[in-house]
Formats: sequence, structure tokens, C-alpha cells
Amino acid sequence: MTAAAIRAACRGGTWTRPTAGVAPGCAQANLAVLPRDWAYDFLLFCQRNPKPCPLLEVTEPGAPEPVTAAPGADLRTDLPRYRVYRDGELVEEPADITHLWRDDLVAFLLGCSFTFEHALVRAGIPLRHLADGRNVAMYRTRVATRPAGRLHGPLVVSMRPIAAADVARAVQISGRYPAVHGAPVHVGEPGALGIADLAHPDYGDATEVAPGELPVFWACGVTPQAVAVAARVPLLITHAPGHMFVTDISEESLAAG
Repeated sequence: MTAAAIRAACRGGTWTRPTAGVAPGCAQANLAVLPRDWAYDFLLFCQRNPKPCPLLEVTEPGAPEPVTAAPGADLRTDLPRYRVYRDGELVEEPADITHLWRDDLVAFLLGCSFTFEHALVRAGIPLRHLADGRNVAMYRTRVATRPAGRLHGPLVVSMRPIAAADVARAVQISGRYPAVHGAPVHVGEPGALGIADLAHPDYGDATEVAPGELPVFWACGVTPQAVAVAARVPLLITHAPGHMFVTDISEESLAAG
């Protein structure tokens, strides 16, 4: 399916599952929507934390159309599932946020690591969550992000088991895509990040690390959700973890060098 077809299926309610592996060649994006009063703090947070929050686009207040990433799309309807946080509490997981939209809301699109997964697979590096049709595993860490204004909280990472012999290539390939999290932030022992048990991710589905593999951790665009909880943001609307916005931006246009 094309990016436009995926968005139309989300809008029509026929696509409700995670978007890993869909629309090869098209970049995917995390979504964060905040009131204008919090938008500057969040913009500054993204600038100070570019690994988990690489900015692709910021909309005008009240405008649901991402005119650069996908002209004609609607960020209120074109994702499979959303999350709504109020005062740091998750209160709703709707399939449409039209009823929540306000004239003062500003939407941020952040690069997503699903984008470089296609490049890894093309290079012959298998990704088990794709093969199994599951969501990627994501974990809150004990690594603190750089605070910005009223925003603070822990880094969230996504984890993919990679054969030890392929790790160097995975680092090199993903490192070509700084606009979608780039190279991993950690390889190996999860305890160094404060992750106690890989079998129990905070978001997504667990993926076993088989003999001969290493857990490889990338900064993750779910970080704003952990920040919303820590900073008790009055209102944050995001994608549900793994349920991304599929853009019209080509993956290769985001590759560096």
C-alpha cells in the first residue's frame, strides 16, 4: 500500500494496527500535539534532545494539515490510533481526535526509526518483529533527557535484536538517517540503561534476544509520552506506540551523505 492509501485506511477505520514495515520508501513519523502555551517548551525540548525527538515538521496553531510531510493529509484522522494524556495521565486511546481538536493546538512530527528499518532489511539484516508481524519493543530508561522549560523526563528507547556479526553494519546504516533517530544509543547490556527485564517492555511487544544476538537500542519518539507523565503536561496528544503517521517524504531524502 502507498502512504496515501495507508492514511486513507486509517481515516476510514480499516487500518488499526501498527505501521512497521508498511509503505516502503516513505518515512514514518511520531506525533506530538500540545497547546500553543506549551509549544515553545516542546520545540526547545526537541532541539536539546535531537536523538529521541528529531523534528520533521511543526504545524501552525489549529492547523491539522502537515503541508510539508503530506499535503492534504489530516493529523486528526490519518493515524491508526492515538493516545491522550491529561495532567500526565493517559485517559483515552481514540482512533480519531477530531472531537479533541482546538484552534490553539500545535502538531509536531518527529522522525521514526521504522523509516530506516527498510534499509536494514535491504542490507540483509533481519528484524524479527517485522517477520512476526509484531510491534517493536520500547522501554523507559533511567537516562534523563535534557530539560527544556517545564519539560523533563526519561529517554525511551526501541530495541531490536541484531546478530552480533551484523551490529556494526546496523550502526552504520541507521547512522545515515539522523532525521529518524540515527545510530543506536546503546548496544548490549540493558541494565546499563536501567532496563530490568527485556521480556516486559513498557510499550509495544516483547521480542526475544536469541543466542548469537545482541539487543540494540535506538532513541525513540515515544519519549514525549514519558515526558508528559513526568512533567504532568496539561494536554498531550500523541500516536499510540507503533501506530505512526506515514508521510510522503522519501526515506532516502532523509539519508545523510
